[in-house]
Amino acid sequence: MRADRVFAYGVTAGLIGDRILGDPRRGHPVAAFGRAAAAVERALWRDDRARGLLHTLVCAGGAAAVGALGARAVRSRPPAARIALTAAATWAVVGGTSLGREARAVGGALAAGDTGAARERLPHLCGRDPQALDGPELARAVVESVAENTSDAVVGALVWGAVAGVPGLLAFRAVNTLDAMVGHRSPRYLRYGWASARLDDLAGWPGARLTALAAVAAGPDRRGAVRAWRADAAGHPSPNAGPVEASFAGALGVRLGGTLAYGGRVEHRAVLNGAAGRPVEVADIERAVRLSRRVTWLALGACVTARLLVSATRVSGTRVTGTRVSGTGKGRG
Repeated sequence: MRADRVFAYGVTAGLIGDRILGDPRRGHPVAAFGRAAAAVERALWRDDRARGLLHTLVCAGGAAAVGALGARAVRSRPPAARIALTAAATWAVVGGTSLGREARAVGGALAAGDTGAARERLPHLCGRDPQALDGPELARAVVESVAENTSDAVVGALVWGAVAGVPGLLAFRAVNTLDAMVGHRSPRYLRYGWASARLDDLAGWPGARLTALAAVAAGPDRRGAVRAWRADAAGHPSPNAGPVEASFAGALGVRLGGTLAYGGRVEHRAVLNGAAGRPVEVADIERAVRLSRRVTWLALGACVTARLLVSATRVSGTRVTGTRVSGTGKGRG
């Protein structure tokens, strides 16, 4: 069976597995990677960009190497083994079901009027300081996290899986995890985490654009999504979160962005869809989760289709080249 079909069947099975099972409460592969990356950090840390670059190369390169070794081990096996490996890798790196579950947990607490419980639950979604947030601000934080993590925890992995198979799946998730661990602008990681943050920006670029395009296609307000993306995305400090959050804001008809607090730091960001949007309400959390799911399946279709088309083009080109070489040989004879 061709590699493109293995990818198509495997990544679809992996997403279905995530939809049914979600993330395990214990022994998650990403958590195991995080512990290994933390151990590498303890051995390498210095307030130095070169050490941070080495940390990034060791951890992300190690994840890619594990994927490459796994793919090599099943290369000569029946197609079912290769599909199973792709499915397992996809399930391990995507987190769409857990994302929706945590968002709904915060939304349920807010709907019940329990702001304290919502604040306790918010750190499961993002690193924002929940104690400074009221109900509407908590709801906005959840919608923003759903939008950004649709790209980071799902679509970006699918894109790199289509490009590089199992190694691409694992490497993307490793890069994204490293950015979450050391890529933020704190005194400890301003230099050490620079390489991880920049690599995450590069790796996340195609997935963020595909997420934004899918949000335009799947959202209830397509024109609003396009308008907000074009007008406001550049105002976001992240080159990848900007298009994603802006397109979600426009698609849902809400305002995102503004003043945020992270670990004692206050950031004043541009408002996304400020001209046409309204304040986020609790009910918008469920709307965002549903949009995230539609975006996921559209992205899956796009990645599988692209992989199949590229493979078919290569096969067709090989056949044409072979025919021309053969014909030329006969003519010379």
